[in-house]
Amino acid sequence: MDVRSQVSMVFHLDKCIGCHTCSIACKNIWTDRRGTEYMWWNNVETKPGTGFPTDWEDQEKYHGGWEVKNGKLGLRSTGKAQTIFNIYHNPSMPTMDDYYEPWTYDYQHLFNAPEGKDQPTARPISMVTGELIQIEAGPNWDDDLGGSPVYAESDPNLKGLTPDQRAQLFAVERLVMFYFPRICNHCLNPACVASCPSGALYKRGEDGIVLVDQERCRGWRMCVAACPYKKMFYNWNTGKSEKCILCFPRVETGQAPACFHSCVGRIRYLGVLLYDASRIEELASRPAAELIEAQRSLILDPHDPEVIAAARQNGIHDSVIASAQRSPVYQFVKVWKIALPPHIEYRTMPMLFYVPPMSPVMSHQANGTIHNASDELFHDIEASRVPLQFLANIFGAGNDAFVRYALRKQKAVRWHRRALTVGDVDKATADRMLQAAQCSPEEAEAIYRLTSLCTFDDRFVIPPMHREEAIQMLEDPLERKQAAGFGFVSGPRRGL
Repeated sequence: MDVRSQVSMVFHLDKCIGCHTCSIACKNIWTDRRGTEYMWWNNVETKPGTGFPTDWEDQEKYHGGWEVKNGKLGLRSTGKAQTIFNIYHNPSMPTMDDYYEPWTYDYQHLFNAPEGKDQPTARPISMVTGELIQIEAGPNWDDDLGGSPVYAESDPNLKGLTPDQRAQLFAVERLVMFYFPRICNHCLNPACVASCPSGALYKRGEDGIVLVDQERCRGWRMCVAACPYKKMFYNWNTGKSEKCILCFPRVETGQAPACFHSCVGRIRYLGVLLYDASRIEELASRPAAELIEAQRSLILDPHDPEVIAAARQNGIHDSVIASAQRSPVYQFVKVWKIALPPHIEYRTMPMLFYVPPMSPVMSHQANGTIHNASDELFHDIEASRVPLQFLANIFGAGNDAFVRYALRKQKAVRWHRRALTVGDVDKATADRMLQAAQCSPEEAEAIYRLTSLCTFDDRFVIPPMHREEAIQMLEDPLERKQAAGFGFVSGPRRGL
């Protein structure tokens, strides 16, 4: 047993309001430099929709992630032989049209326009060519267009739906959308790290955060194609790859990442998990239908004496083990099993998990009165506006059993709390709902409190990083006291 620690995350999609505060917070801190204009380390998409970059989930187009061939796990986008032939040209990379051409505005024309009959406007100018452009796409171009025939109907996750399910999803009375915030998943089996010819990408041993060494990066961009979530970006100014760093300078000082800290809906949770690194390749090679349970089995019980002993033997501090025992991520993923990984079929073992969203109740208006399609207070999971198969294609590798379990448990918690607080639901019915969802009243209360009444300390259980020991292996920590984890202070340049 090779016990290691991993900083992990949960996003509760039922609470996301699509305000994009997280995206702006990240943009202002990390990607406001030349060459990063088009980068969005954090973005919020509307589902159904094509996302950013366009159709990033279509691996027939981008060939991201891993695949099993002849019983062996290998990258879809590249290999030892392919790297040589594609080193200057990678056909699986997104193009500028898949992202968008970044632009600014001609404010001088607005401010200095001569007097005339018309109101002057600030015209859009390309940040690449400096010329006037016609804006045709943006980082959030299909925001709130969940029923659009252009974007929503092109969602790659609709491929597994029957014609009837597609028709139901886009029927006027059933139109629905939900928000899907995304950052780098800091995977246990990251394809970006495996694809890098220069070894610039690496996974930190003490917390599992995936970073890019800007001094070693040669701009081959194999990582951009290999990442199935398309959270690797190329800086055209420095000639280096960049990605979400999970705000590690903040995490090292006990602060939550900027997107987590700024989240208005309080949907984000951060904690540490203990896992068995010796089983990653074995479990990532399992059939797609078994991958979710395989990843759950990879996560170890931080209360188990054998796990604690093995963790200590591997140099994991007792303070980190204590943080793992209080981790909200462990509760959502391992104990309650209502948080699921996105597209586990890519076999990267993502360490960002999502609680699937509940759908609005089906209803219609007649004679000035709202009539619900269901006679019950909350509609049945099977009759939700979003087909279970659609959610299963995102969070269950096509298997809707995991999504159904998570949604039923969330619904049972709602019945339970309704019976306690409002009283218009009898307790016997609420208890029956809990029993059907395999949830005890105590568990329902714990889910309710961590979902609705959570404080900063509840949502963010950040383990001590003990960076003084990690640095001590390389250099005298007293000489590096002011480095704050950055390693070097000079900006990246071409040719380094």
